[in-house]
Amino acid sequence: MSKRKTQLTAQEVKAALPKINPKGQVTEKPYKLTDSHGLYLLVMPNGTKHWRWKFRFRDGTGTLKERQASFGSYPEVSLAKARERMEDARKLVRQGIDPIKAKQPEVKPETQTFRLVAEQFIEANKAGWKNEKHQAQWTSTLKTYAYPEIGELAVGDITLAHIVKILKPIWTSKPETAVRVRGRIENVLDYAEVQGWRSGKNPALWKGNLKHALPSSGKLKKVKHFAALDWQEVSAFMAKLRNQPGDGAKALEFLILTAARSGEVRGARWNEIDLVNKLWTIPGDRMKAGEEHRVPLSDAAHAVLEAMLPRKRSDTGLVFPGQKRGAMLSDMTLSAVLRRMKLDEITVHGFRSTFRDWCAEETNYPRDIAEMALAHTIGSKVEAAYRRGDMLEKRRSLMVDWAGYCAAQNSLAVAASPR
Repeated sequence: MSKRKTQLTAQEVKAALPKINPKGQVTEKPYKLTDSHGLYLLVMPNGTKHWRWKFRFRDGTGTLKERQASFGSYPEVSLAKARERMEDARKLVRQGIDPIKAKQPEVKPETQTFRLVAEQFIEANKAGWKNEKHQAQWTSTLKTYAYPEIGELAVGDITLAHIVKILKPIWTSKPETAVRVRGRIENVLDYAEVQGWRSGKNPALWKGNLKHALPSSGKLKKVKHFAALDWQEVSAFMAKLRNQPGDGAKALEFLILTAARSGEVRGARWNEIDLVNKLWTIPGDRMKAGEEHRVPLSDAAHAVLEAMLPRKRSDTGLVFPGQKRGAMLSDMTLSAVLRRMKLDEITVHGFRSTFRDWCAEETNYPRDIAEMALAHTIGSKVEAAYRRGDMLEKRRSLMVDWAGYCAAQNSLAVAASPR
């Protein structure tokens, strides 16, 4: 019987890649490759690799607690170097010294500027964010709105007046952005307090603080309603749409037949499509809710895909490729189709409302089926935990009926009902 291997090899570390699920998609969670004595390589979905060491250490009360130390990233830190750092840390543990605190030089609060702390906060939390775009948005908003005013200030010197000065110019003109900026500044300053670099009330806190200096954001934000085509007119519209030339018209037709969002359709790739089983599986990193969404395809939606097959290219795998090589269609391309049809008053996103209104007015399908078809979050987290399925076959029946209604010869089709 062969002895079980307990250590990694340099070749295994070099070859480690993000895991791929049976559908050929990169999994959203990192995984570990274990070496020895608690040392392991953490492989992230984006392909980066980080050395971690899990160990136990008695704190000041004598309680044995599990800790985790970071030894850097591969390939900057090789397997041999990571093991060397682990051995040095193990020696400290045997001497009763916490290796995490031992390697951290004392930081003076006055040297910790908002910019430096924000960068540390982003680095510490980015692994838990669903994609790189979220990290980029954090960096961008702070760079644009916060850094010019408080970027070089010590976190302990930032006051309510500074925060008001940042937010006031955009509080009414860009309310959604302003709310995000305020929340991000609050998080960074909370992080600074945990690290011992500032104390006292967080000046970016809303309740009992900024609430008295700025008007409520709820009174500023207007609900944006997307102009939608009346559901009774959709079949006549679809007949005209199918006579429109170009990939933009095909993408818009597919969007309507699947009740999907513009970004989901424009970013659709052939490896997400199962033409045999008529199923489109959109990965979580492209969904608004961050969760994988399966879309059953009607014959009409399937026909659109077959029409796009001659345009299939291997470089991007996009179903609806843009004019520039490697780029997907722009959102304006779909809007341009509506303008050509003299329908400037309706929006691309509004077709989701058209679909939802049809479900409510013309069918007997339960509300949850329609909401799932739109990839909306259903109920509370507790309710979602009990409803583990996605009602795929019931939704398939719904989408078949919707396609039938869209293809009806007149605008008043026969009411559909669950099968």
